[in-house]
Amino acid sequence: MTQDAADPADGTPRGDSASSAGGADAAGTPPGRRGDATAVKDPGPFARLVRFLREVWAELRKVVRPTRGELVTYTSVVLVFVAVVMLYVSGLDYVFGQAVLWVFGGGGG
Repeated sequence: MTQDAADPADGTPRGDSASSAGGADAAGTPPGRRGDATAVKDPGPFARLVRFLREVWAELRKVVRPTRGELVTYTSVVLVFVAVVMLYVSGLDYVFGQAVLWVFGGGGG
């Protein structure tokens, strides 16, 4: 049987490196792990930083910024919510303060 012949079991061609599963060589070593001169070197820290910044910039271009009306609406919702929570916490503080004064005596004498 020749190297280019199809495997009778599944019809896939038989061959070396590129045509085998995942690009592994005959020994089953994945690409980039063979230790030969064709292996791709890891980029240096500066190159990784530049790539990271490029990817960040690309993601920032995808961001949809709110319109002025949406911004006013969202800000109003947040301010109203904060005011309601502030009133709730203030009420609890008053109630618990009065309870403590009642239990331990709040007289100034």
